[in-house]
Amino acid sequence: MAEQFNPEAYWHTSSHILAQAVKRLFPEVKLGIGPAIEKGFYYDFFRTTPFTPEDLKRIEAEMKRIIEEDLPIVRQEISKEQARQKLKEEPFKLELLEEIPGEQVTFYQQGDFTDLCQGPHLASTGAVRHFKLLSVAASYWKGDEKRESLQRIYGISFLEKKDLDDYLHFIQEAKERDHRTLGVKLDLFSLHPEYGSGLIFWHPKGALVRKVIEDFWRQVHLQNGYQLLYTPHIADLSLWDCSGHTSFYRENMFPPMELETGQQIQLKPMNCPFHILVYKNCRRSYRELPLRWAELGTVYRLEKQGVLHGLLRVRGFTQDDAHIFCTPEQLEEEIGKIIQLVCYFLSRFGFKDYLVFLSTRPEKYVGSLENWERATAALETALKQQHLTYQIDPGAGVFYGPKIDIKIKDCLGREWQCSTIQVDFNIPERFQLSYVDPSGQQVQPIMIHRAILGSLERFFGVLIEHYKGNMPLWLAPVQCRILPIADRHLDYARSVQEVLGEDFRVEVDERNEKINRKIRDAEEEKIPVMLIVGDREVEKKLVTVRWHGQTNQDQFSGEQLKQVLREKVSRYE
Repeated sequence: MAEQFNPEAYWHTSSHILAQAVKRLFPEVKLGIGPAIEKGFYYDFFRTTPFTPEDLKRIEAEMKRIIEEDLPIVRQEISKEQARQKLKEEPFKLELLEEIPGEQVTFYQQGDFTDLCQGPHLASTGAVRHFKLLSVAASYWKGDEKRESLQRIYGISFLEKKDLDDYLHFIQEAKERDHRTLGVKLDLFSLHPEYGSGLIFWHPKGALVRKVIEDFWRQVHLQNGYQLLYTPHIADLSLWDCSGHTSFYRENMFPPMELETGQQIQLKPMNCPFHILVYKNCRRSYRELPLRWAELGTVYRLEKQGVLHGLLRVRGFTQDDAHIFCTPEQLEEEIGKIIQLVCYFLSRFGFKDYLVFLSTRPEKYVGSLENWERATAALETALKQQHLTYQIDPGAGVFYGPKIDIKIKDCLGREWQCSTIQVDFNIPERFQLSYVDPSGQQVQPIMIHRAILGSLERFFGVLIEHYKGNMPLWLAPVQCRILPIADRHLDYARSVQEVLGEDFRVEVDERNEKINRKIRDAEEEKIPVMLIVGDREVEKKLVTVRWHGQTNQDQFSGEQLKQVLREKVSRYE
């Protein structure tokens, strides 16, 4: 019978083998925690000297010896008093011990190593077959920046060598796609943590891609009955008291700034209270509804230092935000239209595979159970009407309402949180929003919060990694680069630029370099279309086209090439 692979037990056992190896080699090290994670395992260690690549090689070699020893893994149940004696040299474990309820705790022993642990584990260390230590990263004890700094060693292990080889290939591919590396290489953006962690500086090429995305976003929204808003970046703190964010979201908000008058001014963590103020600016009628208001609004959130990650987790970012104010009768139809719009946007950017989640009421929430049930039912009905397969994510809704979350899958199969649709009966009630219904009564509207791309920064990072920097023609900051073979071909190159520049982003490489160097540089910069012009091209009024990543070449006139490029761009429409 084939051996079963139990990831949790397999990776948890691997983490204990790692810890045992480290303790054998570096007895002075203090142990943190070592769980199985979504993919692999890690163990946290307190050591004043950083682990080096050579240390990792030694640890791997010791792990192999422990596996070869095939040590039985034995579960022990002892009293907390006995545990205190066992752990007297392990301060972090002692702290965990005191947090465990009851008077009995479990340990797992393998040879000369014993660890406070609930399990599960394999029967012996020899059951672990193929493994690899991947990296060392800094971490804080219990994720608290005010606590001790630890070193976290990550690893992966599998029953079959092929699975390990495939995963290591995946890791290498992901490394080559890292948006932080490509962002520098392609001159798209930069980070300057010395002047502000989690803040993005968009360079001209990156800013141009952003403009293309924003222009497309605005165009599609206007075509779909949305109106555009622009709102401030700051407001009085009381606005977020009214919305409920200071009660439920305060830890993610920057501290308010106090003016000389004593007024507390808050950097906005989200746009919705501003859209509500616009709604309240005048008396509303049912004839106006639904109101669909969209904004590319920059918000600021105090993410912890340890979770910041390039473009994917930042402190200042621009949401592609929108809010729909509608009647109860319009709710399901509006959700359906949003879902259709989401699917259109994602496909336009090349994402066809995604996961859909219906997130229900969390433990901390505002509003009545009746409204929560109505909102959840409306979301579920809309999903069914759009024939989307979805999963229930219990308790993952936001404090003011249930939501639909859509995670896109990139070309490596990684999942990224992207679109969200949230129904809100509660904030309209807190702000006492109303409209006049057909009978002349003041009635409360329903508010839908939604974002399609999520944030421009995060979405751009995902795009870079998905395409490995090779942006589709319609998104590429430079779509065509003309490469004259010699200076005498410059005038013709500029005339081709003039013809193509009416519809495309075109530049001429005017450097005094050999043509092979120009081609190589354009390839490295991931320019989609290279146009080579020399004596033959000038004589025949043609261009020789070399497509990025290909060696074959085509020849076109300027007008013919225009048509070919238009057809390539239209494939994304």
